[in-house]
Parts: sequence; structure tokens; C-alpha cells
Amino acid sequence: MVRSSHIFRPMASTPQSPITRDRYDVVIAGARCAGASTAMLLARRGLRVLVVDPEKRGSDTLSTHALMRGGVLQLHRWGLLDVIKSAETPALRKTTFHYGDEPLEVPIQERDGIDALYAPRRTLLDSVLVDAALAAGAEVVHGRSVVGLLGSPGDRISGAQIAGADRRVIDVAADLVIGADGVRSRVARILETDHTYTTPHAAASIYGYWKNLGLAGYHWFYDVGASVGSIPTNDGDTCVFILLPPTRFESARHHGLEALYHELLSEVSPLLASEVASSERSGKLRAFAGVPGFLRRCVGPGWALVGDAGYFRDPITAHGITDALRDAELLLLLRVGSAGSEGAPSEAEPRDEGGAEPVANPGPGVRGSTRGDPHHSIATELHTDSGDESFVRPPLTSAAPGPRRWRSLSRQARGVETRPSR
Repeated sequence: MVRSSHIFRPMASTPQSPITRDRYDVVIAGARCAGASTAMLLARRGLRVLVVDPEKRGSDTLSTHALMRGGVLQLHRWGLLDVIKSAETPALRKTTFHYGDEPLEVPIQERDGIDALYAPRRTLLDSVLVDAALAAGAEVVHGRSVVGLLGSPGDRISGAQIAGADRRVIDVAADLVIGADGVRSRVARILETDHTYTTPHAAASIYGYWKNLGLAGYHWFYDVGASVGSIPTNDGDTCVFILLPPTRFESARHHGLEALYHELLSEVSPLLASEVASSERSGKLRAFAGVPGFLRRCVGPGWALVGDAGYFRDPITAHGITDALRDAELLLLLRVGSAGSEGAPSEAEPRDEGGAEPVANPGPGVRGSTRGDPHHSIATELHTDSGDESFVRPPLTSAAPGPRRWRSLSRQARGVETRPSR
């Protein structure tokens, strides 16, 4: 049994923290799930942490927000899972994979105190993590962004330049600057970090929310070149998504997202299409044109990248949030020196049970994989001499899987983390 070492209670109203210092131990760009969780963990260990984010607290973002077992376990360890549950986030006790007429149902087995998966809306999850970071002593400032980095050629990154809507730039010194600002990370662009691996394909997606669908648990439907699925979430809503090659997305979008969305649902899953047809939609459809998966160099002298900023897996994997939370734990482990009560894995602990290779980004047949592991890179590089001058560059200013995949996919459904052998 894994016990939670922190009991967290959400704030009735979250205060807006000012920037109170001209120097912090850590400055983090981005207060979403990667940045806020990293800030919380570091602040709990006594570090002075500043987090800035250009968006409003509690705002939504593009995300289908499914958590795998690893992500649920982390929230439990951090004392936050009960807050997610108290918001009436549905407990999902099974995952069903559909290959044509062959449904494969996988019950979520109780292990380490976790007997269900959850898919909280990002308006909830990100707010809970921000509140937890504030409660731990971090300063979180919305409406401001990291627009530049402090440093000189051949030296460490020594801080960040921060600006808000008034465009007034302030310099803040820091021992470590973390980019947690997403797949199009400004911090990564300023650093000109190289992609160490890029997948050859991407997948576009369209999703919307539907009231009171009659499907329990996660459902993933696969066909050649397409996938659809349903993810129950808060307020009686279910996120229903489609995934398709970007070429089809671009060629058909001029007819409207609505037509393309319902056309693909009917092609891949008449069952899900029928459920949607008899349901009421909440809000508008949202679309993502697709980005090829990548690994970036994620650590350098005085800087690091977490979440999608350093490692982006295609949304078909539904591992993005879980990966981001794992990044936070690993960065804590290696920045502070021990996981302590937060329960981050040690280098000696296996991170899965079988070493299966993960789906990282689908090709035309909705198949794909990465080689390498960004978290191994974090673990390796944070312990190496950080005197590599090539990663500090002036001026430092912004400028469908088939049945053969069943065993790997069923492991993901049970929450088993998968990775390449190494």
C-alpha cells in the first residue's frame, strides 16, 4: 500500500502571488500540470520557487486529459487524489479496446491503493496543482511569461526575463530555470535545444464533450488510419475524440469540423456514433492539427525541460499528463538528491514490468514507436558536469494499432508504464 504523505485541502479562494524577490532557487515557465506539479514538489522540499504562466488560473487547454495508473498513483502519493474525487470526477474501473467486432475489456486491478483511473478536466486538475504549489510555498503568477533567459556564452543559465501584458520586462535570478511551457515551448526555442529524435508521422484530432453517454470506462476504437474513443470526465460529460492523418484533416476541414467529426465516428465506430447522435453536446468541438512526436535535449547548465516541452508523444497514447507528472518527480529526485516523502522512483527501481516498447506517434496505419527515453536523459544529464558551452547561446532572447499491439495496449489500460528495453 502506498500512503499519501501530504493531506491537501483546496483553498476557498486562491490568492494571486506577487513576484516578491529578485532571486529564486527555481523559476518555472508554465503553471499547467507539468509546471505546477514540479513547483509543488520543489517547494515542499524548501526551495524558493516562482512559477509564471500567461493564461488565467483555471483556464482550459487542448487536452483529452486521460490519466494512466502512474498519473493517478502520483496524485495519490501527493495527497491530491481525494480533491479530484471530491469534485465528482468519475472512477473508471475498466478500459475496453475495440478492433472491429472484437472488444477486449481490461478491468483496472487494485494495486498500491489505486483501484480506478480518472480523467479530470484540465480546468480542475491544473487548478488543484496550482493550489497545492501555493500551499507548499511557491509563488504562482498568472498573466506573465518567461520572454528571455539570463546568461552569457560559455556560462550557465542564471535566471529569466519575465514580462506581462504591459510588456515591462524584469530580470529574476535563479539557480535553475525550467521550461514547462508545452509542445511549442518558448524556453526551448530561446535555448535552441536540438531534437534528439523526431517521429516521421503525426495525427490530427477533433474532440467534443457529450452529456450522459451510455458507455462506462475508457473506450478506444481502432481502424486503419484512424482511431476514436470516449473518456468520461466531470459534470456528466464524456470527451469523445477522433484521430486521423493530418492530410485527411487538412483536405476535409474546409467542409467544417462537424461534418468530418461525425463522418469519422461513423466509419470507425457505429456504436459510438449512435451514442453521440442521441446525446447533447456541451460546448464547441476543438481541433488539433497534429505535431510529430519528439525528444528534445532536456537538460543543460542551469536549465531543464519537463512535460511536452521536452518530450511529446502523440495524443493517441493518452500518456501526456502521466508523463508530465513523472517528469516532475524525476526532476525533484535529481535536483534535490532524494525523493523523500514524495515517492519518486529511484534509478534502481524498474519503471514497468516488462519493457514493452511504447506507442509514441502513429504512422499511416496508426502504428509507431520511439527509441530512447527522455526521463533516462534527465536522470543521466542532471548528474553530469554541466559545463557544456554549446547549450548556452547568446543573445538568449525570445524570438491504429492492430491486434498484435494488444498485449502492450492492455498493459497501458492496466496502468503499467511501458518503455523500450535498455
